[in-house]
Order: sequence, then structure tokens, then C-alpha cells
Amino acid sequence: MSITTTKLTRWAGLSAAAAGLLFIGVQINHPHLDAEFATTAEYTVRQGLKVLMAGLSLIGITGMYLRQVTRAGVLGLVGYLVFGAGYLIMISMEVIGAVVLPTLARTEPGYVNDIFATVMGDPVTGDIGLMFGLNLASAVTFLGGGLLFGVALFRARVLARWAAALLAVGSVATLALPLLPQVNDRLFAVPIGVALTGLGYSLWSGLRTTAARTIPGAVASPVQPEAVK
Repeated sequence: MSITTTKLTRWAGLSAAAAGLLFIGVQINHPHLDAEFATTAEYTVRQGLKVLMAGLSLIGITGMYLRQVTRAGVLGLVGYLVFGAGYLIMISMEVIGAVVLPTLARTEPGYVNDIFATVMGDPVTGDIGLMFGLNLASAVTFLGGGLLFGVALFRARVLARWAAALLAVGSVATLALPLLPQVNDRLFAVPIGVALTGLGYSLWSGLRTTAARTIPGAVASPVQPEAVK
């Protein structure tokens, strides 16, 4: 089997679409995060899916950036680097959550509960050390990168613009969580998940949206007489 740029691009699109679906799926009926839940098999499965989701997302956004690199400009590069950093940090945090926290939950449940509280934006009673800074870096790069990358994709007019706009808006909307204490914060994952799925499908299918109309010198292919019904 020969490996071509087109095939790699399509696989990147499928990766992004799958990541978007996983991002939504892992939020469904998600139990409250605490030390007790961290010792269960369900927690292990969900953490494994989160690691897979973050990895697929990183592959997907790399394909998106390379697909429109000539049109994205500096904003596209900065958005990709920041968003990519967000996913790299997310992978590290989810791996820590999968392989370290279940063991600590049995010996240091208070520490584990404080880590989960930090992640969810709840009050923290103890000191979690550098995990606080890692969580803050994850939030800043993921949300800021999502906004910048979404705007860059929207301006590039190569992939589905509605999905690019949803990615940018969904990232900004997450910042409203502290103002909406009665709203399930996991619902805010849905717009970003839908955006990733839409962008992934757009990349996979070769969708150009309105880009073809803006390419100078583009000429429509002549219609063959026998094709006219």
C-alpha cells in the first residue's frame, strides 16, 4: 500500500472526526470525579478513551493545519502551536490520571480529590504542587488555542467554516462556566466535539466550501454536450 499526501490527509480527517465523537461520548453520564471513582474500572476505561481522544485530536488538527498552511498565515501557525500544546498537555494529564491517580487514591485520597477539584474548578483545600500550574497551562492553551485556530480556519476558507466558527465560539463559551454554576459543565464539551467532527469530515471529504470562488484564475471545467440531460 502506497502512502500519499491525500491518504494521510484523509486519515487525519477521520482522526479528528473520531476525536470529536469521543470527546462528546466520554461526557455522557460521567460520574462525579473523586478518589473513590478513581479506583473503579469505569474510570480506567474513560481515562483510556480520553487519552485516545487527545491523541487523535492532535493528529487531526495537524492535518487541518497542513491542508491550509498557505492560507492560514501567522495566525494559523500560532493557533496550531498553541492548540497543539494544549493537546500535548492534555495527553500528559490524562495519562497521569490513568496510571498514577488510581494508586494514589488508595493512599492519598485527599490529594486526589484536590486534583479533581482543581480540574473541575471547585474549591481546593490542600496543596497539589505543580499539578495546579499544569492544569492552568492546559486550560489556557486548549481554550486559547481553540479560539485562535478556529478563527484561522474560518479565515482560510478551506474547511467547513461553520465548524471552524463553532470551534472558536465553543472555546470562548467555556470561559463562562464560573458564571453558570447551575449548568453541567460537561455540556460545554459538545460544541467543541461537534466542531472537531465537522472539521474532520470536511478534511476527509475534501470539502472546499467557498475557497474555490476566491482562487484567482480559477476556471470551471467545460460541460460535455453528452452530459447535458
